[in-house]
Amino acid sequence: MNLISYIANQLPVTEKQIHNTVNLLDEGATVPFISRYRKEMTGDLDEVAIGEIVKHKSAFEALEKRKQSVLESIKEQEALTPELEQKILKAITLTEVEDLYLPYKKKKKTKATVAKELGLEPLAKVIWEQREEEIGYIASQYITDEVTNEEQALQGARDIIAEWINEDQKVRNRLRRLYQRKAAINTVVVKTKKDTEEAQKYQQYFDWSEPLQKIPSHRLLAILRAEKEKCIRFKIEVPQDDALDIIDEVMIKTNVEPCTDQMFMAIADAYKRLLDPAISNEVLNEAKERADEAAIKVFADNLKQLLLASPLGEKRILALDPGFKSGCKLVCLSEQGDLLHNENIYPHPPQREVTNAIKKVKSLVNAYNIEAIAIGNGTAARETEFFVKKIPFDRDLQVFMVNESGASVYSASKIARAEFPNYDVTVRGAVSIGRRLADPLAELVKIDPKSIGVGQYQHDVDQTKLKQELDTVVMSCVNSVGINVNTASVPLLSYVSGIGEKLAENIVAYRSENGPLQSREELKKVPRLGGKAFEQAAAFLRITAPDNPLDNSAVHPERYKLVAKMAKDAGVSLQALIGNKKAINEIKIDTYINEEVGLPTLKDILKELNKPGVDPRTTASVFEFDPNIKTIEDLKAGMKLPGLVNNITNFGCFVDIGIKESGLIHISKLANEFISDVNSVVKLNQQVMVTVVGVDLSRKRIQLSLID
Repeated sequence: MNLISYIANQLPVTEKQIHNTVNLLDEGATVPFISRYRKEMTGDLDEVAIGEIVKHKSAFEALEKRKQSVLESIKEQEALTPELEQKILKAITLTEVEDLYLPYKKKKKTKATVAKELGLEPLAKVIWEQREEEIGYIASQYITDEVTNEEQALQGARDIIAEWINEDQKVRNRLRRLYQRKAAINTVVVKTKKDTEEAQKYQQYFDWSEPLQKIPSHRLLAILRAEKEKCIRFKIEVPQDDALDIIDEVMIKTNVEPCTDQMFMAIADAYKRLLDPAISNEVLNEAKERADEAAIKVFADNLKQLLLASPLGEKRILALDPGFKSGCKLVCLSEQGDLLHNENIYPHPPQREVTNAIKKVKSLVNAYNIEAIAIGNGTAARETEFFVKKIPFDRDLQVFMVNESGASVYSASKIARAEFPNYDVTVRGAVSIGRRLADPLAELVKIDPKSIGVGQYQHDVDQTKLKQELDTVVMSCVNSVGINVNTASVPLLSYVSGIGEKLAENIVAYRSENGPLQSREELKKVPRLGGKAFEQAAAFLRITAPDNPLDNSAVHPERYKLVAKMAKDAGVSLQALIGNKKAINEIKIDTYINEEVGLPTLKDILKELNKPGVDPRTTASVFEFDPNIKTIEDLKAGMKLPGLVNNITNFGCFVDIGIKESGLIHISKLANEFISDVNSVVKLNQQVMVTVVGVDLSRKRIQLSLID
């Protein structure tokens, strides 16, 4: 099976679409570039479909690499037959390859290898054939100084047979099907940990049983974490009689009792000692992979919503990182996010210098022409919000609460030290809060996505897969928005299609030395930014106020001549065509179709000409919590409160209602109908009106509902 047919068997796309997409990927094209600018070649596949092709391409390459490794190993043992080679080459899963390799895998010393060293393999073969009635007599022929009696000889033969049963592909496949249908995960509490605070988090799983095929992602990951923390133990179990019946059916060939008795004993041993642990581990790993995929998808969906959150735009911002004893760190930022001023104020206990704090804030608002105030939502956030809103400013100022999750990670990072080498972590954290309000995407790309805190069990899933998926999400978001090449930071530029960290550094260095780039064409002067990188990146980079207006649009430079022809045919200048809906609507796009350009690309071009370079994100709006709710003690069942969705999981969503603890809306409380996907009802940062259902003060848990 070749790569194209392998992927075609996995996905609902044609071989032509796969072939062209794979060729583009092999040429170094990125997923955002392919999905946006090579629609004719891919049959208009979107980023998700192309991403799936990328995943299956990687899986196929890993499979082929493993096949070659296995073939080489068996060849070295001089055991490779033409038949076995063909079986390995035709295998379509790693499991199938590993099963074929199992008999030839280098083993540590086992019961079977010891028995073989004692010369008991011929006896094992006699029992395996199940024809001899005098098996006791035959066994007596194998008594030596090391094998002292018949039972020891028979035991050694059974050890060898157990290993053969374990290596039988038919047995393993049939057992797999049983485990996939009937395996359950059963848990028990570790008695010495039962009453500890650590274990109480997992009280639900002290005595739990659930089919492995049906267990939700979050429950399996919780059980695995509880086991890792030694609070519970678990086993994967199937009905043992069903498993033994399957092996008996494959292995028992006759009714010659002495031999079959030995076979039944070998089968029981093979199952208990070898097959059950191996297949249990296998199906658990498969379930863990499914759970990881579900958890990673939740994280990826949340991250995408967070990165594409509404920006306030280029405004002068005063940002506050609230605190009690250490005071509130205050910074003033320019429209471009540059740090203009920083200092501390102490409006809260124990210092409570309210009058002085008010004077400072009013003075700074006037001195730096502040247009908006950003307050981090951490410790003392609500108190700081109340304080700021009581200040009698000379102008109308919008006050925003900003999610500061991960700001401390940024403030101690290499990126932050490079941006602000002469300032401490408190200043950097406050700057990050202000910049997040202006442009969440530009600021959040500087933080490891795992530290942003919008997932479930992100530390328990496969870290390589998590990183790959989150990097893909960040790249998708950055390229869907488009980046101002003259203001973007190195981290932001590094996510642009075809750029990467080194070229991003080169672009920033070029800017510093030569001033702002005047055109996309000037990108070619950046050191090491060659033709391929230009092709991949140019259309995702914007030049504001350029000579060629298309440089501030999503139209690719390779289509500039085509757009110029459209303008000429319409009898207007290129500048006059852009945004001219009447002229654009009169363009007969069919006349511009050629071998390279089809309707999908032409429709994209016209859409972009109507609204060139428009940011797809909505503008940030002010949100206010209920001023009467300051702590969890203020909550009562039945209250209706405004809130912000701040995390989404498979089992529901968490809502910030303006206090330290977020409340949970269980999936069953999201709507009056059955909901399978939380994201179909709510989105991250969505403003919602919730009803308080219950408050557990001792455990600091709040239950909320969206159902009126």
